[in-house]
Amino acid sequence: MEEYRTIRGTSAGEYEEKKSRFIAAAAHVESEEQAVAFLEQIRAANRTARHNVYAYKLRAGNRERYSDDGEPAKTAGTPVLEVIGHSGLTDLIVVVTRYFGGILLGTGGLVRAYTTAASSALAAADQVTVQPVVRLTTTVDYSLYERVTLLIGAAGGKLADPVFTDRVSLEWQMRAGTQAPLLEQLRELTRGQGKVEVSDPFYGPI
Repeated sequence: MEEYRTIRGTSAGEYEEKKSRFIAAAAHVESEEQAVAFLEQIRAANRTARHNVYAYKLRAGNRERYSDDGEPAKTAGTPVLEVIGHSGLTDLIVVVTRYFGGILLGTGGLVRAYTTAASSALAAADQVTVQPVVRLTTTVDYSLYERVTLLIGAAGGKLADPVFTDRVSLEWQMRAGTQAPLLEQLRELTRGQGKVEVSDPFYGPI
């Protein structure tokens, strides 16, 4: 399992040239079905637009797809896909909707416009690094609560809200493969009495 970078949720950007508006929308997707659903959503919201150009990149199957949607070949979908490629991001789609302003932009103008619009949407996005992580849980006495949370934080763990009953239940995530020193520290602190459950690795933002 290797880390990768993607965006969280959706984002938008816009560029205007010679009265043509290029409105870009980016979204995190994890399958072609999700990508197509987002594309259809954008199309439905922009029924009067001349073009809805898109490109997406997925980790699953290492898939890349794009469409010029009626623009001259390699002036629209290809530049959008190149923006995604240069960003180092994956599992996302970018749709650029063009409202034609009546003035032809030429090949260079179209490439610049679609590139700029797509870039602005990604610049506005909440970009995250997704890594292999594990989820850990333990229950401790109140007397150890503060020291345990300090150890978890120092080890790079992200704590969820604790649950307070007669004892304190803690849950946190940390990068997979980094938990061994912390587990040893917790074992020493609790004199072997604190049981920590560790999940199998899965992908999550840290």
